[in-house]
Amino acid sequence: MMCTSGLPKMFWGEALRTANYLCNRSPSKAVDKTPFELWCGRQPSLHHCHVWGCKAEARIYNPNLGKLDPKSVTCHFIGYCEKSKGYKLYSPHHSPRVFETHQVKFLGESVCNTNFEDLSSDFEEIVESVDNIAVMPSIQNNLFNSGLAQSQNLVESQNAVDENLEANDLNSEMAEFDLGQGQEQLTEPEPQNEPQPQPQPQTKPQQNQVVVPRRSQRVRKPRFGGEDDIYEVYLSEVESTLSDDNDPTSFKQATGSNDSDAWTQAMIAELDSMYKNGVWELVKPKENHKPIGCKWVFKTKRDVSGNIERHKARLVAKGFTQKEGIYFTETFSPVSTKDSFRIIMALVAHYDMELHQMDVKTAFLNGELEEEIFMVQPEGFIEAGKENMVCRLKKSIYGLKQASRQWYKKFDSVVSSFGFTENLVDECVYLKVVGNNFIFLILYVDDILLASSNVKLLKDTKAFLSSNFDMKELGEASYVLGIEIKRDRKQGLLGLSQQNYISKILKRFGMETCANGEVPMSKGDKLTKNQCPKTENEKTEMESIPYARLVGSLMYAQVCTRPDLSFAVGMLSRFQSNPGHEHWTAGKKVLRYLQRTKDYMLVYKHVKKLELVGFTDSDFAGNYPASMKSTCGYVYMLAGGAVAWKTMKQSLIATSTMQAELIAIYEGVCEGLWIRNFILETKVLSDHVTGSLKVFCDNEAAVFFSKNSKRSNNSKHIDLKFYSIRKRVKDGEVEISGVKTSDQLADPFTKALSVAAFKEHSRNIRILSKTVALWSGTSLQVEMKTKL
Repeated sequence: MMCTSGLPKMFWGEALRTANYLCNRSPSKAVDKTPFELWCGRQPSLHHCHVWGCKAEARIYNPNLGKLDPKSVTCHFIGYCEKSKGYKLYSPHHSPRVFETHQVKFLGESVCNTNFEDLSSDFEEIVESVDNIAVMPSIQNNLFNSGLAQSQNLVESQNAVDENLEANDLNSEMAEFDLGQGQEQLTEPEPQNEPQPQPQPQTKPQQNQVVVPRRSQRVRKPRFGGEDDIYEVYLSEVESTLSDDNDPTSFKQATGSNDSDAWTQAMIAELDSMYKNGVWELVKPKENHKPIGCKWVFKTKRDVSGNIERHKARLVAKGFTQKEGIYFTETFSPVSTKDSFRIIMALVAHYDMELHQMDVKTAFLNGELEEEIFMVQPEGFIEAGKENMVCRLKKSIYGLKQASRQWYKKFDSVVSSFGFTENLVDECVYLKVVGNNFIFLILYVDDILLASSNVKLLKDTKAFLSSNFDMKELGEASYVLGIEIKRDRKQGLLGLSQQNYISKILKRFGMETCANGEVPMSKGDKLTKNQCPKTENEKTEMESIPYARLVGSLMYAQVCTRPDLSFAVGMLSRFQSNPGHEHWTAGKKVLRYLQRTKDYMLVYKHVKKLELVGFTDSDFAGNYPASMKSTCGYVYMLAGGAVAWKTMKQSLIATSTMQAELIAIYEGVCEGLWIRNFILETKVLSDHVTGSLKVFCDNEAAVFFSKNSKRSNNSKHIDLKFYSIRKRVKDGEVEISGVKTSDQLADPFTKALSVAAFKEHSRNIRILSKTVALWSGTSLQVEMKTKL
């Protein structure tokens, strides 16, 4: 295969892997079946097999490509993907040179006769960059022997490839660290102006043990990666953030990049934190205790304006190799919900509370382990003379299955000792009451929001947290979880905006200069399964369109601060498995609407009477004949703005408008009772929800049925659980009232409306332009027609 193909010799491992792949699908004299059939119980399919080394054209995904730009790259087939249906391809003139994709057109089955350029210079460049990193005496040999300068045996080569194929699993495990703008992830700032001691895991680092790398003066060429980054999945769907940063994916990339000094200092700071927390101790490896691996993860941190704040390096354990029952048992840890966050923000606006933010540095390192876990020493920082020793973890580390749980247990025990009580409805929301003053603490992994009615109580809480954890003071909260917080305390206004995140969405899909749209979905627009691709050509064409990425990007904005997107995003999400051109066009229409409203924010304000009010609505068989199931929705208002909302397709087929509306009332009441219980748990605010929960519906029959036990032939089939509403009404927990359709705030959550009606409802749930809502110098002009 190698001789016939003419490919570089460095691909001998892929040739061997492909040969093994084909042998497993070929018959033998020993048995009458192929090894694949004996193992899987079915005959293998060979329609996807091609000659190793043959030429192919791979489709390139890049939303910024022009109409006349090439959409594919010429490459050579070098193997089959192991964890997806696709091919491994090699292109000497493309970056990355080796990638995986399923969008390939093979140009016949003849092998290539290309004279490939000598790649030795690339390897020399890599080796030189490694030689210039005198991190520790033992690390140079380890780096040089990693497959860049000499071949490994078959087992070592297999393990090297396996590590790279596990990279995606590691990224998913480390979602709490990979914090792009707009994701539900958190920043973890490092101390400013603090001396950075040279770290070492076991003992205090000495000055001669770690040397800042000397950058090579040679002009660097795009290099071909080593064992950790040789195979980079080219499909854009694997991107987890909207960031444009080309962050290193391995230790060798970081130390060989133009920012190697910054990345090295970031790694030193990370290991210094581990030394201070006593995370591990070096011991001799035990028999039958295989140590888990670890990996460096790098991230460029940016502020709300997109400017670089710092370079962050995180040492993470490869927790996906842990065995349940041996290295971990329980893994669940709670996290505060977006509904809780918005409720607290509404209370902050109403009571004019102090709102500050803090960050826990290396939060997971505070958790104490209950199991005995061994880990290999971190790459680049292997202690001289102890190369054969392993790290016995004494505390938790990022990447472990139980890391987040152990951190939560540690934090809960610490704040409880200071007088904080946990909210039983949302366990990551804490409250402390001192006399007539109180303070809320919201924990989101390692981000902390403090909302206090008293400045002294706020300072005391900050001092306590700083004495127990390594904290960073961030001052007044202005940007958290990708959400901007704007306040006008003179007018009692607070706004939540995702303008920066929305701008990134528009840029990501090449719509940053698109025309403005009036509404996310126009009245009369229908999305059905009949619009899905029917032929193979149509399906192939849609495979190159990032429809699922678009829906996911819109979903985060909808969940956080944009209830006006709820119905449109809900409809788009129904077709993620097989979208058509009409669905993609509808998605771009939502982007045009965001282009016009990207500076809009969800606004709360001080009101005369703080009261929780809900609205429920349903569109009976509104998508018929595509679907007979109705769409329902609800929205809850507090302090003048929406704090909870949802659009959903009902799980059963309603046979009448009354039944569809009754189901909507049931779903809305369930959410309202959760909010009510959450506020009751705060105790200091329970006076505002002592009465009945008010819910409005614009269907008189459903309102009547929810209050009275009248029987009729048309309602005998209704499920028993929906009758629970009557019991709630009878006990005085819930009050169901009628409302005019024009005043039904849940109307835009169930159907597409006219432009005028949609804009009116959006204003009423307080989706307002930043200039109108906060910075006009006057109070809000739009008031609810229904008294809240």
